[in-house]
Amino acid sequence: MNVKAVIAAAVLVSFAAPAFADDFYVVQDVKTKKCTIVEKKPVDTTTYTQVGPVAFKTRTEAEAGMQKEKICVTK
Repeated sequence: MNVKAVIAAAVLVSFAAPAFADDFYVVQDVKTKKCTIVEKKPVDTTTYTQVGPVAFKTRTEAEAGMQKEKICVTK
């Protein structure tokens, strides 16, 4: 095989791989008002609502984002 083609393919895959990674979302249960972190964007808005406008790339970022949201902070 052509070495340049293999290197080019490896570089392409390294940039594309993060796009396939799971995102983390902060959601709130409509009934209990409890916030949790999930890996899939909520589709059923009658049970869960997404808190915040974005998806987080890591669970640590999602936890920090959940702490910033006033509706998720317990007193």
